[in-house]
Amino acid sequence: MAYDHAGRVALVTGSSTGLGKAMAFALGRSGARVAFNYAHNAERAAQTLAEYEGEGLVGCMLQADVTSEEGVGALVEEVSSQLGPIDVLVPNATGAQPQMPIEDYGWGFYQEMVDFFVKSPYLLARAVLPHMKQRRWGRIVNIGSEVYDRGVPNFSAYVAAKGAQRGWTRSMAMELAPWSITVNMVSPGWIPVERHAQDAQADKDAYLAQIPLGRWGVPDDIGAAADFLASQEAGFITGQTLVVNGGLTVS
Repeated sequence: MAYDHAGRVALVTGSSTGLGKAMAFALGRSGARVAFNYAHNAERAAQTLAEYEGEGLVGCMLQADVTSEEGVGALVEEVSSQLGPIDVLVPNATGAQPQMPIEDYGWGFYQEMVDFFVKSPYLLARAVLPHMKQRRWGRIVNIGSEVYDRGVPNFSAYVAAKGAQRGWTRSMAMELAPWSITVNMVSPGWIPVERHAQDAQADKDAYLAQIPLGRWGVPDDIGAAADFLASQEAGFITGQTLVVNGGLTVS
């Protein structure tokens, strides 16, 4: 195990596939009891949980709309019932991410992005903080994106919401530091997962050519970053953004 999360309970939203799945598996392999979450695809979720439990890891899979106050409340209650109170929170759930000119977006889509990347982390944090404050220990690992640093065009709704989430991360880190609760962000580059199956090969080739390390990132790279920020060893790091993109952006 890279880190020792024995005795900890982690919740990773949007974790039946993609980067969320990799982060949940990484935390489980380090000893955490992990609650997975999905929104719609029950069959895929069941397959993911079977794969996870096949490694002898402890966890559960729960359906919830994590942009809903009622959904978040029920989810956190069920995690606590099945695994125990939540020590590590990774708000990862996301919706569709179309790129288009600003004139083609409606405010409804902007609101959807805000709901996923500001409202959902807020609702989840509010629900788990009483336990974390009582124990004077907790980890919140938000998931950002390099698109904020790169100012990717035709992606304004997603970029704006991710920027808001980064600001929220910084403020919450300062607010929660007195309780030894850290709040950080993992900011991935373009790491092809299931949602990118139909992306144009020319776009992929052009992106890969820019990466200084000369290779694609893989989901386990993000899993390792989240695993570290959730660890005891990362206890003196808070309010920071760890960009995982092979050096494509340098701050």
